Amino acid sequence: MLESIVNGVNDVLWGYVLIYALVGVGVFFTIYLGCPQLIRFGPAVRQVFGRLYKEHPTDRDGHSISSFQALAVAISAQVGTGNIAGVATAIMAGGPGAIFWMWVSALFGMSTIFAEAMLAQQYRKEVAGKFIGGPAFYISKGLAGIVGQGTARFMAGFFAVAIIIALGFIGNMVQSNSMASAVQNAFDINPLYVGVIIAILAGLIFIGGISRIARVAQLV
Repeated sequence: MLESIVNGVNDVLWGYVLIYALVGVGVFFTIYLGCPQLIRFGPAVRQVFGRLYKEHPTDRDGHSISSFQALAVAISAQVGTGNIAGVATAIMAGGPGAIFWMWVSALFGMSTIFAEAMLAQQYRKEVAGKFIGGPAFYISKGLAGIVGQGTARFMAGFFAVAIIIALGFIGNMVQSNSMASAVQNAFDINPLYVGVIIAILAGLIFIGGISRIARVAQLV
């Protein structure tokens, strides 16, 4: 019954809502922001790769990440199972033409992530010498004057809880299950053992803070 409910909701969201909404928002930001994914591509490349070996400012704890490390962390949050298994599934289901439409959606999606990054910078704040921010911040602050402070706070709170569930459990479960299944098929190793190893390695990375996360993302 649960599978039927999930499949029903999924069919409605992906068949009639999200595809048009995501691409539509991308088209809007592309026009509204003057096609930043193309106009700003050169400066972005120079900013990231032109400063690979330059010193970077540190926070009060002496931590610092380079422009390339920041890019690697951002990419790691965007590229996941869907970009690998999803692409293969799309080609299998829709043929080579699916690649073209993935390119189109990716092109417009660049303007959306550009807008998200700019909003995160605009509405971030400094706490104890460190900058914090993100969607919950620019939802609560940026939308307060449009939908009201109470509604904006509720939306930000709902997003925060939903993203913790999605990234902390659902997304990681899919990714670790994909890795465990691949190892089991290739080497006949119990998925439970693979899951434990993944959890230990991830824990060792996370407890090192943003500096260790950035270094690992850079190496990957």
